[in-house]
Amino acid sequence: MRDMRRAVAIVLGCGLFAGVALARTDAPVAHSPFRVELGSALTQPTSGRLLLFATDARAAIAAAKDGKVDEVDVNPFGATQASVAAREVSRLVPGQGVEIDADALAYPAGWSQLPPGDYFVQAVLDVDHSYNYSGRGAGDLVSSVVKLHLPAATPPRLSLDRVLPAREPWDLPARYFSDTTRKHLDEARRAAQPLDVVSPALSAFWGRPIHMRGWVLLPPGYDPGAKQTWPVVYATHGYGGSVASLAGSAAMVYGAMAEHQMPPMIWVFLDQSSATGTHEFADSVNNGPWGRALTTELIPQLESRYRMDARPSGRFLTGHSSGGWATLWLQTRYPKIFGGTWSTSPDPSDFHDFTGVDLYAPHANVYRKPDGTPYPLVRDKGKVLASFEAFAQLERVLGEYGGQMASFEWVFSPRGADGRPLPMFDRDTGAVDPAVVAYWREHYDIAHLVQANWPRLKGGLDGKIHLVVGTADTFYLDGAAHKFKAVLDGLGAKSDFRFLPGKTHFDLYAQGKDRQGLLKQMAWEMYAVARPDSKLKRRAAAAP
Repeated sequence: MRDMRRAVAIVLGCGLFAGVALARTDAPVAHSPFRVELGSALTQPTSGRLLLFATDARAAIAAAKDGKVDEVDVNPFGATQASVAAREVSRLVPGQGVEIDADALAYPAGWSQLPPGDYFVQAVLDVDHSYNYSGRGAGDLVSSVVKLHLPAATPPRLSLDRVLPAREPWDLPARYFSDTTRKHLDEARRAAQPLDVVSPALSAFWGRPIHMRGWVLLPPGYDPGAKQTWPVVYATHGYGGSVASLAGSAAMVYGAMAEHQMPPMIWVFLDQSSATGTHEFADSVNNGPWGRALTTELIPQLESRYRMDARPSGRFLTGHSSGGWATLWLQTRYPKIFGGTWSTSPDPSDFHDFTGVDLYAPHANVYRKPDGTPYPLVRDKGKVLASFEAFAQLERVLGEYGGQMASFEWVFSPRGADGRPLPMFDRDTGAVDPAVVAYWREHYDIAHLVQANWPRLKGGLDGKIHLVVGTADTFYLDGAAHKFKAVLDGLGAKSDFRFLPGKTHFDLYAQGKDRQGLLKQMAWEMYAVARPDSKLKRRAAAAP
């Protein structure tokens, strides 16, 4: 339910770095040329963003299992740190090479500034410009890991000689498995119906077919011919999630329902990933009318096909992080459609605290506080691991599309003259554009919109907001939640805010030894709304 691992992987791996290397006109221009070729075994021309990664060889060997280094990438938790260089490549043909200057666009600095020594280097061609969002994946071209001494006397050569294969959605990482999940995995596969529907509204916006994808998970005992209907939970993932990660969530939920650790409900797992990041199910001038497509097209179609409670008291929302913001948005935007949202660690719901930055402050800057110190973005157990500037600068090297900061702008910003969203802040200086922020406020600041429209919203929204966040949230998202709570309290609204002491972004759901205890608790709370007279009781999870 909370797959933001790719996002934090990028940030934690670069927490000590400062910024992007840019050419200066007042200093000698350094060059670190590399030659990257398309392997002869590949037969078709290809294009994409060419990325070059380097890491200190000695440190990498010490950190690697069995001392073997078969991949060089941004490392989330290890001791090694990666340097990255990039350039766009158009129509690279088999047997042809291209030069990449690892000083032209690089992070944390041009490679000519690397201390002399031995490095492991690997090249990746990101063919669909999705590296910022999901890292290397199906169809990307990669080279072998090569050990080089840098600086090199002559330009080193690397060959892109391997195409990464696709992975089946149910080929799940080990983190998705518990004994309960393994026990019921085959049943879960049969109960999870693939969801793939073309949206007329989104297709009209984009001028091509746009699919809404995910899974419909039917509970144990579901009978399509019975009169019985079932409450429905609409769940979506966080930044970095996908249809594949949602399959893992479906497997976990089915196992929990089969063991009576969760009540029997239909779960609709919605994929909110796109080429631009996560679309948040918001109606956006850049991404299209995702909220309208969900509420007026997809939900009515699902309710005509499955035995669902077709009423607000049987429709619920839940999501974590970006998924938490999406479900909070849907509940406040369409209050009479849904019976409640259980949003966890949502992205900022009040832009007075955008991961710690007040976007409305005079001369606001997301990189530097008024006293000149950097704004932190990632922390763990009180230790700052990365700054807002480091995150944004690395994202710029990895590509224009799919990064977390760019994703916010594709959802929240007005469209510029070039057809792309206007940037909320200057990537070089961190200076906030007040005109863009004013647009954000009037369209997507949830706290502001609820406050401004409370007389109209109260009848359908009061008592339906449930928000859970840790006081040690990894991305400082507890700050905005406190401000949103203060707004609701000031309105006299009924709401349920829980600030869990010491919990971070990634351990929020754990209760004792049960890694998904919070999700199970929230599911029972939803069920109590849909079936207030039910005698069903939660069964405790078996010890792992």
